[in-house]
Amino acid sequence: SPQSTVCEKIMELLGQKDVDQRQRKVLILSQDSFYRVLTAEQHDKALRGQYNFDHPDAFDNDLMHTTLKNIIEGKTVEVPTYDFVTHSRQTTVVYPADVVLFEGILVFYNQDIRDMFHLRLFVDTDSDVRLSRRVLRDMKRGRDLEQILTQYTTFVKPAFEEFCLPTKKYADVIIPRGVDNMVAINLIVQHIQDILNGDICKWQRGAVNGQGRSSKRPFPEAAEGSTALAAGKRSHLESSSRPH
Repeated sequence: SPQSTVCEKIMELLGQKDVDQRQRKVLILSQDSFYRVLTAEQHDKALRGQYNFDHPDAFDNDLMHTTLKNIIEGKTVEVPTYDFVTHSRQTTVVYPADVVLFEGILVFYNQDIRDMFHLRLFVDTDSDVRLSRRVLRDMKRGRDLEQILTQYTTFVKPAFEEFCLPTKKYADVIIPRGVDNMVAINLIVQHIQDILNGDICKWQRGAVNGQGRSSKRPFPEAAEGSTALAAGKRSHLESSSRPH
């Protein structure tokens, strides 16, 4: 599903797309950044389209959890960037923000990570649309059509059905038709604006009662999906009713 496109549209409507990273109140972070470093054998398979990037084991979940935790705590971190053409990994500096949009196909598969989120969105798109978008994207990465279709039928579709689709039942909000569903996207944008304005979550600086944490405040129970909304800032966020 085009969860990255949905996130970009949300950023655009919030007026955050062209804001300097140091001043940005909303941050997009992709699960794709946390693919494991490939061995020489895996690298060769990836170049031939024979490596399964859609399996949960392809991701470095420990690094993912630590990075998200540090961002939510208001720390500046180095986040990996994965190059799907060369299948290599570098790093980039990411600054803390008030709201973190974390997107990816399996962001709710790992319980330790999904428990960090306050709101979970599942972007639901027709399978034909998913395939056509993937073909166009991978061709831009220099892959031929036969390799793309072979990878889709061998890895992508089976992994979607086994690992991704089952997490749909945990979503707080399901967004049919992806970025074309402007009604749903506008509702999410309003929700984020409420957070930024302090109408949902109040940000506090410093410790409360000398314990370094703020008092609890109810927040709707959440579940799993394709895009997650996590609250984080340079200051501390009041704890929700869900354990983090």
